[in-house]
Amino acid sequence: MYTFDHALFLTLNFDGGPVMDRIMVLCSTPAAWAWLYVVMLWLVWRRGGWRALLFFAVTAGAALGLADMVAGIFKHAGLLGSLWPSFPARLRPMHTPSLEGLVHTVREGGLYGTVSAHAATMTALCVTALPTVRRRWFSVLMVAVTVVICYSRIYLAYHFPVDIVLGVVVGLVSGAAARCAAQAVRRRLCRA
Repeated sequence: MYTFDHALFLTLNFDGGPVMDRIMVLCSTPAAWAWLYVVMLWLVWRRGGWRALLFFAVTAGAALGLADMVAGIFKHAGLLGSLWPSFPARLRPMHTPSLEGLVHTVREGGLYGTVSAHAATMTALCVTALPTVRRRWFSVLMVAVTVVICYSRIYLAYHFPVDIVLGVVVGLVSGAAARCAAQAVRRRLCRA
């Protein structure tokens, strides 16, 4: 598994030059996507008003928080980072001794990267936003942005491909859990 993962990583991680490096750093920065979040919130408000916007914000916030905390458990970081201290966290590609000299690194990162929090949180946001917004163009845009962010993490040598896949799984589960909880709350509120 590691052999395949390392080989795939080395195929996807390359020196694209200073312009590509800057683009990937920008893609990996959450603030760079603020325009997308504003558009998303506007679309939710336009579709359902202030109540829908508030409900969506709470649901998305819960999904993002859960995804980030779960990803942090596997990296021994964040709010729940000390929850599973015996878990053998995986070194980031830039810190992996067997790949020394083969990895294109733009910036140094933390030591561990077992589950990509970027992949987890963006996937959780997709799972909560797409069924709420229900616009094909927005769905394509949101999935494309998520893929770009996930790839940027490999390009920058912060994660192996399996770390990204694990992050996506965490995001899918977190987003689905938040949506299920939100729907249950909505049903109860409608009955009252």
